[in-house]
Amino acid sequence: MYTEAQKRASIKYMTEKTDDIRLRVPKGLKDKYKAAAESYQMSMTQFIIQAVEEKIEREEIKNEGNY
Repeated sequence: MYTEAQKRASIKYMTEKTDDIRLRVPKGLKDKYKAAAESYQMSMTQFIIQAVEEKIEREEIKNEGNY
């Protein structure tokens, strides 16, 4: 059972500790991303965040010394 106190705590956490990003993708990609995430036993959110972080890290490594 989900109490009112738990609901308030969840809302407080979500508004204070997280940002919201809306992502729109072409039809079919959501299912593809969801299946890929599930294959790694991750949520779609975790999977997308990890993919973005890995991309940023690769680009930073690639661009080291170019400044």
